[in-house]
Amino acid sequence: MTEPTPRPVYPTALGASDLKTITLLGHDLAEDIMGSVGFGELAFWLATQRRPTTGETRVFEAVLAALADHGFTPTAIVTRLTYLSAPDSVQGALAAGLLGGGSRFLGVTEDTGRFLHDVLESLDGTLPTDEAAWDELALRTVRERCEAGLFVPGLGHHVHKEGDPRTPRLIRIAHEEGVFGPHLSLFAAIGRMHPAVLRRTLPLNGAGVCGAALADLGLPLPLLRGFALLARTAGLIGQLAEELRRPVAQDIFLSVDRNNLPVPPTPHAAGPLEKERREE
Repeated sequence: MTEPTPRPVYPTALGASDLKTITLLGHDLAEDIMGSVGFGELAFWLATQRRPTTGETRVFEAVLAALADHGFTPTAIVTRLTYLSAPDSVQGALAAGLLGGGSRFLGVTEDTGRFLHDVLESLDGTLPTDEAAWDELALRTVRERCEAGLFVPGLGHHVHKEGDPRTPRLIRIAHEEGVFGPHLSLFAAIGRMHPAVLRRTLPLNGAGVCGAALADLGLPLPLLRGFALLARTAGLIGQLAEELRRPVAQDIFLSVDRNNLPVPPTPHAAGPLEKERREE
């Protein structure tokens, strides 16, 4: 007699449904979570599978607010232009904006968190115990990055050249809630010490401080960019809502289209490998 094929099992602590109930994170979604748990708290809970403290929730939601919208950034413009091209595809417009979250916009949050974490991991658990020691670590870190020809994630901003207002505010909130940890400590020290190496003063940008704060909250490093995108989703919905009321996408499109300047073609300059292939 043929043995029955075992049914596959797919374990999850997230959402599950039966005829009458929906369970999420071990709780009844309708009775225990809806109307009782805020969206920011739930997002944290989903990512970590532990319920955040009140202080952690405040810092996490401050990060989401900091990253939600920053004006006519490329992510906002492409969302509006995609909606202009395909008004039947709100999801396409939102996706277009989110896909632009990279090393220059939004991705800095993840890059900074990972960078700080790597430095701290290299210490083998022996962390500085006072500000002077943090400053020494920061000075060494910035110097090593500079000597390697690498930039320091989280330093500099194209608009807030004299200081990003989000940075001191988030640091203050983290202190108030008792979650100012080693990532923020190192980031703040980099802010104090980098001029001694770079010979100029750059602001600690908001995306960078958000990455440091998220890392201190113990959120998964590979998901830090995801939280930035979660925040920006709300901002892009706001961009679309404003586009419906006060459209500018058509003007942006026509400004580029009507002001293009025809120029002679510029042939691609072949590199050494390409030249070798052509000569073979």
